[in-house]
Amino acid sequence: MSFLVDSNIRLMVQGITGQAAQHHTELMQEYGTNIVAGARPGAGGQEVCGVPVYDTVAEAVQERKANAAILFVPARAMKQATFEALAAGIRLVVMVSEHVPLHDTMEIVARGEEVGAHLIGPNTPGLIAPPLRCKIGFVPSQYYIPGSVGVASRSGTLTYEIVSRLTLAGIGQSLCVGVGGDPIVGTTFAKMVRFFQADPETKAILIIGEVGGSMEEEVAELVQKGEVTKPVVAYIAGRTAPEGKRMGHAGAIISAGRGSIDSKLKAFTASSIPVAAVPGEVVHLLLSSLGQVS
Repeated sequence: MSFLVDSNIRLMVQGITGQAAQHHTELMQEYGTNIVAGARPGAGGQEVCGVPVYDTVAEAVQERKANAAILFVPARAMKQATFEALAAGIRLVVMVSEHVPLHDTMEIVARGEEVGAHLIGPNTPGLIAPPLRCKIGFVPSQYYIPGSVGVASRSGTLTYEIVSRLTLAGIGQSLCVGVGGDPIVGTTFAKMVRFFQADPETKAILIIGEVGGSMEEEVAELVQKGEVTKPVVAYIAGRTAPEGKRMGHAGAIISAGRGSIDSKLKAFTASSIPVAAVPGEVVHLLLSSLGQVS
C-alpha cells in the first residue's frame, strides 16, 4: 500500500508522556507499528516504552527521521501541535482529540492543504492497515485481518462492530480509517474513496456514515460521475433520528436538504450503491459486490 500508510512509517507520538498516550504507545508497538520518537516540551531526554522523547517535533524529525505523527494533546493545543508537526515536515498527522475548536480545525485543514499533508481527524480512533501490521491510534486490532476491503468511517464503535462481522466471515481489510466525527475533518469520505480507487490492494470499499453533513452524498457523486469504479457498500447510522436532533458526534446534526437520511439514501440509490439497513447486512452486501455470492 503506497498511500497514507506504508512500510516506511516512522511514527512520532506527540504528548507521549500522558497516561493515555503511554498506554496506546505500548499497544501500537505490540501490533507492530514502528514508533521512533515522542515529543513533549520539557520532557526531552526521557524514554517512554523504550521510545526516546524530545522537547520539540523538529528534534524528533532530525534525530529519528519521524515522518508521521499521532497527537495525544488537549483540544485547545491541537492547532499549535499540528502546526509544529507540519512545519517540521510531517505529512501524516492523526488528531485523536474531540472538541477541537471549529475555527482551529479550519486553520489546521487549510495549513495541511498548503503543504500537501494527510490529516486524519480530529475526533478519530485513528487508522489501521492489517496487511502491514501498522496502526496509528487506539483501534482495537483484534477485530481486523488482512484483506482487500477499504473501510472509511465516521464512527469508531460502529466500525469495530461491523469489521468484526467481516472478519468472522473471512473478509479482510486493506486499510480502515476513522475520518472523524466532527463537522470539519482533515480527510473526507470523498478523499478516502479516491485513495481506495487508486490502491491496487483494495477491491471493494465500505463507507460507514451517519446523519449530518454531506460527505456521504459526495461519495455518491464520485461514483455517479465514474471517478470511483470499484464496488462501494454503505451503512448509515441514525435512520430514526428526527430532523434537528443532535446526535453523539458534533457533525451528526440533521438540517434541511443535504445531511438527512433521505438525502443520503437517495444519493446512494441514484449511484447504485447498496446500503445495509442494519450492520449485519454489510457482510452479504460486500460478498455480493466481490462476486462471492449469487
